[in-house]
Amino acid sequence: MRDQVRVVVQRGGRRGRGAGLARVLWAAAELTVTVGVVVLLLVVHQVWWTNRQAAAAAREEVQELESQWAESGAGAGAGAGAESEDPVSGGGDLEGGGAVAEEPGGGGSPGVPSGGGRTAAGAPREAPARAVGGDAYAVLRVPRLGLVVPVAQGIDKRGVLDKGYVGHYPGTAAPGAPGNFALAGHRNTHGEPFRYVNRLRAGDELIVDVRGQRFVYAVGKTLAQTTERDTGVIAPVPRSLVKPDAGYGEPGAYITLTTCTPEYSSRYRLVVWGTLKSPLPARSVSGAG
Repeated sequence: MRDQVRVVVQRGGRRGRGAGLARVLWAAAELTVTVGVVVLLLVVHQVWWTNRQAAAAAREEVQELESQWAESGAGAGAGAGAESEDPVSGGGDLEGGGAVAEEPGGGGSPGVPSGGGRTAAGAPREAPARAVGGDAYAVLRVPRLGLVVPVAQGIDKRGVLDKGYVGHYPGTAAPGAPGNFALAGHRNTHGEPFRYVNRLRAGDELIVDVRGQRFVYAVGKTLAQTTERDTGVIAPVPRSLVKPDAGYGEPGAYITLTTCTPEYSSRYRLVVWGTLKSPLPARSVSGAG
């Protein structure tokens, strides 16, 4: 009787392929979680940490600036307000987004040369101290928003805006001068000084301190949305080129705040305009709030 030989065939192919697929899916899941954690950390850094850093640095800059003013004994006579002496840089934008600052011209009050740097009475007005390299030279205060923020020349993102400062558009008027004192600031991240400017209403005060001199503007008009290249909003007589019914038609002393809108987007620009109420001596500027 012949021996019978049994051949046992193991069917492990499907199980092996299934285990391999499971390992691939597990690795993909781990990679997805890791990427998600990294993205979350980047978002936290951008939205939260940069805000803390920039806001703290801006507060320190305001304190340093006010200390310098106090030490120098700057009084009401150490005025500010001449037209900006800076030439047009050719690269300004609305909160860093692309609108070119135009050459000032024809922005003075009646009888006042637009580039003359004189008061309405014709008396020469001393130019404010000009900071370079992103250093602040003024302080903007918005009582309704509880905002106190340094103002620096230029609207460079890294050198000015990302430091939590407000940037002064090159080529626009100096604080208190005839023309348009135009400013840009972040609405989100990096201190976000202009996050709540949409809450400003007609009559709200915008206060600018420059070495012993205080200029008080009153909010007059707002433009909820315009394009990033609407250069008219920062012209000497500010008027939107996109929405011609928004803005002003007569020369004067204006202030303009520009920032991105909607929040967490840079698609459009939000604009707030104000007019000069009166230049006032900065009563103990270092303690003003």
